[in-house]
Amino acid sequence: MSDPAFRNLPPVHVLIARPELQASIGVRGRDAVLRAVRIVLDRVRETIRDDQATAPTEDALTLRVLEFLSGDRPRLRPVINATGILLHTGLGRAPLAEPAAEAVDRVVRGYCNLEFDLETGSRGHRTEGVSDLVVRLTGAEAATVVNNNAAATILALRTMAFGREVLVSRGQLVEIGGSFRLPEIFEVSGARLREVGTTNKTRLSDYERAIGPDSAALLRVHPSNFRVVGFTESVPIAELAMLARSRGLVTIDDLGSGSLGPGSPPGVSGEPTVAEGLSAGADLVLFSGDKLLGGPQCGILVGRKDAICRVSSDPLMRALRVDKMTLAALEATLWLALDPAQAARHIPLWRFLTTPLATLHDRANRLASRIAAGSKLSVDVVESNAFLGGGSVPIDPIPTAAVRLGPPWTPELGSEHALARALRVGDPAVVPRIHEGCVLLDLRAITLDQDESLADAVLRLVARRPYGR
Repeated sequence: MSDPAFRNLPPVHVLIARPELQASIGVRGRDAVLRAVRIVLDRVRETIRDDQATAPTEDALTLRVLEFLSGDRPRLRPVINATGILLHTGLGRAPLAEPAAEAVDRVVRGYCNLEFDLETGSRGHRTEGVSDLVVRLTGAEAATVVNNNAAATILALRTMAFGREVLVSRGQLVEIGGSFRLPEIFEVSGARLREVGTTNKTRLSDYERAIGPDSAALLRVHPSNFRVVGFTESVPIAELAMLARSRGLVTIDDLGSGSLGPGSPPGVSGEPTVAEGLSAGADLVLFSGDKLLGGPQCGILVGRKDAICRVSSDPLMRALRVDKMTLAALEATLWLALDPAQAARHIPLWRFLTTPLATLHDRANRLASRIAAGSKLSVDVVESNAFLGGGSVPIDPIPTAAVRLGPPWTPELGSEHALARALRVGDPAVVPRIHEGCVLLDLRAITLDQDESLADAVLRLVARRPYGR
């Protein structure tokens, strides 16, 4: 055991005075940060005593305190998404519009008329309000909502084809996030999937030959998280629906991402749309609420009135129904989507898609200048590519601007991975992208009011280091 090692440890009042920990005090409170400092110092003293280790530097101790605080915080907390993935599944997909967040706030602070008709005083239907808005938005005969799109698909298959065959192209049976495979999800419905065609080519004749006395439905699944390009062939939804009608079958169009129509949202092209599926004659069209619509997580079903009635009356509907918070956020989002100009201003995803590249460059330059002035990191602005993510438009890049942080690194932040981790566990948490040995802060999915917090988060880690004094 080395007495100098103990003497080299900073006292509590010196460590807690570090700018990074002072910033944490503003977020967590002095008592929480003081407790973290004392615990970290006690653990270091044990390590020195037991292993005859040397004392860590103040920089290293500060990082340990910040890491301790990150583990002592609520598990679910806000992050700044600097990855360039707009619908990042790990980060909660689409952020809500401010009117949607306000709507949630209004209904959670007390009681609300979730299933109560205020005019008649009798029991009401919880999805009636949003269903009416979805019908207005899409032109469908009817609509309903469940807790996510996988649930929508299970309900559609269960009500339309329980115990019978559903024909689907082999190339559309994909694996989605979390290692869930669509055939396994679909089979929960009680329907039997029958694959037709091949991975890269499926023709109308493949469906025609496969239809038999046990067939109930034709299913199109948009394989939104990947694309097969080159030597490919698929059947348009209009031809599929026409074949189904001629054979007395049901057509289910599972869109997943859910582009409403041309220009909704703006900047997205080549995606099958809800409007296309309905006009083609699909009996049910299914899509997500938290992807291209830019709303809360839910699954939306639109289509023929009799088909929606069957879905809504299924006993499983109660297990998959949405709560008042989801309904409030969805209703507010749908009101915005009825006016594309309003949606482009207020729905964050739609706004991210329409922000001019020149605007992102200007913001990136301001951020880079501030960070460079506070450290000796290599800091510059680069053009890069962002992506929609969340299983939407997987290969189409979106031009973006990013602040690139590079070496020299400190002993405590000895690599791009160490800096990225330190940003992730900081306050606020920042999730960057690592590229070619550097850390990129992509601005495409960052709001203007987050720029200052982003700069502060970086400077707390890289400012006043040995090379930055």
